[in-house]
Amino acid sequence: MKTFKLGGVHPEENKLSADKSIEVLSLPKTVQIPLSQHLGAPAVPVVERGEMVKTGQLIAKAQGFISANIHSSVSGKVTKIDDIIDSSGYRRKAIVINVAEDEWEAGIETTTELLKTPIIDDSKLVIDKVHEKGVVGLGGATFPTYVKLMVPDGKKAEYLVINGVECEPYLTSDHRLMLEKTEEMMVGIQILMKTLKVDKAIIGIEANKPDAIEYVKAISVKYQGITVDPLKVMYPQGGEKQLIKSVLNREVPSGKLPIDVGCVVQNVGTCFAVYEAVQKNKPLIERVVSITGKSVKKPGNYLVRIGTPVSELIEAAGGLPEDTGKVVNGGPMMGKALNSLDVPVTKGTSGIVIFPEKESMRPETLNCIRCAKCVSVCAMGLEPYLIAVLSEVGRDEEAEVEKVMDCIECGSCSYICPSGRPLLDNIRIAKQKVGQIMRTRTS
Repeated sequence: MKTFKLGGVHPEENKLSADKSIEVLSLPKTVQIPLSQHLGAPAVPVVERGEMVKTGQLIAKAQGFISANIHSSVSGKVTKIDDIIDSSGYRRKAIVINVAEDEWEAGIETTTELLKTPIIDDSKLVIDKVHEKGVVGLGGATFPTYVKLMVPDGKKAEYLVINGVECEPYLTSDHRLMLEKTEEMMVGIQILMKTLKVDKAIIGIEANKPDAIEYVKAISVKYQGITVDPLKVMYPQGGEKQLIKSVLNREVPSGKLPIDVGCVVQNVGTCFAVYEAVQKNKPLIERVVSITGKSVKKPGNYLVRIGTPVSELIEAAGGLPEDTGKVVNGGPMMGKALNSLDVPVTKGTSGIVIFPEKESMRPETLNCIRCAKCVSVCAMGLEPYLIAVLSEVGRDEEAEVEKVMDCIECGSCSYICPSGRPLLDNIRIAKQKVGQIMRTRTS
């Protein structure tokens, strides 16, 4: 069975909510919609305090090329535009709306039962629509999708690679989407294929989702050029470069992008969002989020409006367990602990994992024993122990030479380290500093 060849680990999967169908979470009383929930520049508000807005209405406009529009996920009154604490723990600008009766912006098709075909076969129109509706990558990076669809001059897309891997332990939102919104996902893939002018799309799904592999394969027969590749279970196979290596055996060089080897990668959730944006004129105002954990009473997958407090998601899953030690936004490998349950769900929120106290404590940090386990599991071929040390002593220029910016922050090094060293933490710090150095050079 296919997989990538360099590094990788296999953590305990804990897919506790894999058999839980998607439920629609009820609307909260208030939403906080951040202006920066995508890679790139924050959006700029186009509404004012006191203004009444409708569900799906544009409330903040993209600023610059790498940015994304923000739409209201509810109907109601804008009570303030102010700084809030988001999932990063920092204060960032957001639009706060008191929720009223759900009234949708005109022109948005809200029916979910019927599949909307035929597809729009106009690349420019699709790219404009995806841009207008604020669609971003839902696999975690939240890169504006329309930018990926604009193939640079001199480059050519040969394959569309669809990420249905969901290799993070615990998370199951993509799994359920593939089972419950399969036809919509397929139409989204067709739209992307037409836009990129490719005739082959490959959906990579890990072998721990046999029901999804079987069902998506059966449906894909109806759609020309779309195939399914079952993949060996291996983390971090959901990384773009690792997935391309797994399904096509193509190597994306250091500092290069998937398009440099003829590929464009999109997440299954993004394909569904593209379908809704292009076929139904619907902005990205909600997404499927897993809420799970070993002590959670009702682990599940919920369709959640953007801006909903995480606390409401936890209540839907039976409330916060008494033995809770940590609440993590995302999966246990790449996710980050929350310092408040009032932070909002954003476009990049794939899951909330609640860990009991006994699993939340960091191990004692010991001296590095030079075992090189972190080197052996690094899927990017780096030396994590070395970059982490360079970060600790402030030798950022040397960290750049060691290709710290190639790190995909998968956390495999920290996971495998027998000395409990916070390798990923230090590497993330180094990436921030090196990124600042690189921006200074080009300014």
